[in-house]
Amino acid sequence: QVQLVESGGGSVQAGGSLTLSCVASGYIFESCGMGWYRQFPGKERELVSRITSDGTTTYEDSVKGRFTISRDNEKNTLYLQMNNLKTEDTAVYTCAGEVFYQRLGSCRPTYWGQGTQVTVSS
Repeated sequence: QVQLVESGGGSVQAGGSLTLSCVASGYIFESCGMGWYRQFPGKERELVSRITSDGTTTYEDSVKGRFTISRDNEKNTLYLQMNNLKTEDTAVYTCAGEVFYQRLGSCRPTYWGQGTQVTVSS
């Protein structure tokens, strides 16, 4: 059974930092990419950052230069270091593990954590 468990969310003032962690179990950590998503109230979930199995990273434009995604394959853990947080970063953050779909020929987010709230106050 695959489980992704996030931690590290909380409340912080604007300009502050938080580090989110996502521990994966029952999942082949190195098989595909993993990502961090966030969801604002009343909005669709959006991709914040993604890291591939070979370490290639991508970021949503608004977090570039402030957030850093990383993974520790030995610990089966995904991280998101968030610096210089802004009030508009307030959201529920969720990690996702991808699976390779043969028929699609690509990896897609399949397994999801429960989410962790990040609240940034001014």
